[in-house]
Amino acid sequence: MTNTARFPPGRDEARVQRLLQHYDSLSEDEAVAEDEAAFEDSTQTVMEIPTELVPTVRALIAEGSA
Repeated sequence: MTNTARFPPGRDEARVQRLLQHYDSLSEDEAVAEDEAAFEDSTQTVMEIPTELVPTVRALIAEGSA
């Protein structure tokens, strides 16, 4: 599989590894603080979606960004 098939645009193996390293290095308190900050960010929206609908929602998002 090619690199472009494995990662979305703007992403690559190095970026994914940096992201994993970031989250692996967080303490539990730091991770909680980061999650809480995300919920308070007025530029982001958090939605609860029933698990069985997640594949459908992902497909709709992918359609919209294609």
